[in-house]
Amino acid sequence: MSNPQVETVTSGADKAKLAGAVVLLVAALVAFYALGKQGPWVQWGALIVLLAAAGGAFLTSESGRSLIAYGQDSVKEVRKVVWPTGKEARQMTLYVFAFVVVMALFLWLTDKTLEWVLYDLILGWKR
Repeated sequence: MSNPQVETVTSGADKAKLAGAVVLLVAALVAFYALGKQGPWVQWGALIVLLAAAGGAFLTSESGRSLIAYGQDSVKEVRKVVWPTGKEARQMTLYVFAFVVVMALFLWLTDKTLEWVLYDLILGWKR
């Protein structure tokens, strides 16, 4: 069985895009707090614009393109899923609730039986 090694090749421009995205993200946070006295419109506007620029810088990098491809593949896979009908979903929900009730009763009975055996029969502690 072969063990293929995955090599990630990143260029200097790609690293610069990622660094720029991080710088823009930090700048967005700094601008949000630094512009607090300018009013909420300026404060939130600067935050949104700088976050959008950081997102754009990230999405143009190789990591961003990989994330977009992953999202597109995920959407394709979700479209392949055969979803249950409403009736099937209700039936399975009732089965789960019934199982939970049965298990709760079983565990309660087991707990009370062990309590009776240990405390009343073995140790003799009557309440």
